Amino acid sequence: MVLLGCTGSIGVNTLEVAKKFNIDVEVLVCGKNIELLNKQLLQHSPKVVVVADANDVHKVNHSNVLWGSESILKVIQDSESELVVNALVGFLGLRPTLSALDAGKKVALANKESLVACGNFIDTSKIQPIDSEHFGLWYLMQDRPVQKMIITASGGAFRDWDINKLQNATLADTQKHPNWSMGQKITIDSATMVNKMFELLEARWLFGEGEYDSIIETKSLIHALIDFKDGSTTAHFAHASMQLPIAYALDEKMNEKILEHVDLLKVGSLEFREITTDRYPIWEIRKELLKHPSRGVVVNAANEAAIEMFINKEIGFMDISKTIIKAFEKFTQMPSSVDDVFEIDAQVRRVVRENR
Repeated sequence: MVLLGCTGSIGVNTLEVAKKFNIDVEVLVCGKNIELLNKQLLQHSPKVVVVADANDVHKVNHSNVLWGSESILKVIQDSESELVVNALVGFLGLRPTLSALDAGKKVALANKESLVACGNFIDTSKIQPIDSEHFGLWYLMQDRPVQKMIITASGGAFRDWDINKLQNATLADTQKHPNWSMGQKITIDSATMVNKMFELLEARWLFGEGEYDSIIETKSLIHALIDFKDGSTTAHFAHASMQLPIAYALDEKMNEKILEHVDLLKVGSLEFREITTDRYPIWEIRKELLKHPSRGVVVNAANEAAIEMFINKEIGFMDISKTIIKAFEKFTQMPSSVDDVFEIDAQVRRVVRENR
């Protein structure tokens, strides 16, 4: 396989699963964590390695090291692997997804932004999502009429905060996730609930038109539920580990134990909460966005630009959602091609930054 984003949490777990199932790793693509990359190279023997920065090439303990986004596209096209695991973060992961699909490869996708921004132009039959929520929905699917698909949210770092204090939340505050440790951007997205909005959009592209919603489940043991038209509901329980969806992405016939079962007696009880717009303002545009999922490119671009400004202390935490909503109301055009997606993305980022 080709692994994009090998030093992030998804990448690390993917290599653990690959090691367990003796899957060859042909290519490793890394950002800035060269120290961890070198440790990974001791256990895996890829033919080629790609890093983000030319200045890091000499630091990598490998004889065939390339750098830059164009090199990522080249190694995907040149690789013999049938599977590309895309665990890159952000819009920069879109071109590699498109490149892999153009090359006829299957994509195990952890890069949410690919479907959020460009879902209308991606053949989802070639996509296997590496996401516990979409994996849960897929796992629950039966040949029965569905009324609603539901994914769960943790609530993020501020689910228990006094709402009046949210405007003063710092970057460090956003990183205090109640259930687990993730990368900086996705943890911010969890705090704003943008991450869950993205996952609803992904579900829409993966499973087609229908009713989609999300609720908070504070222990993160239920990842998805399906309401069937007959009045019954099924739920997917599993401990929060990305290794389960990754394992199925790497081996469709999965017949080995990956996780320990959830012991409901030890769990004792579960708590569910509604996602409200006073704590998560972004939820105001959920229904409109799901009606017009092609406008996901606007939401993603505005979000990435707003997060950059928040990190630079140019705007406050609650301004992230305000910025996204304002852009969503301003940019109403639908992309008619992949080129349009990239053009709208650039326009939105430019306008957001000019109006900060």
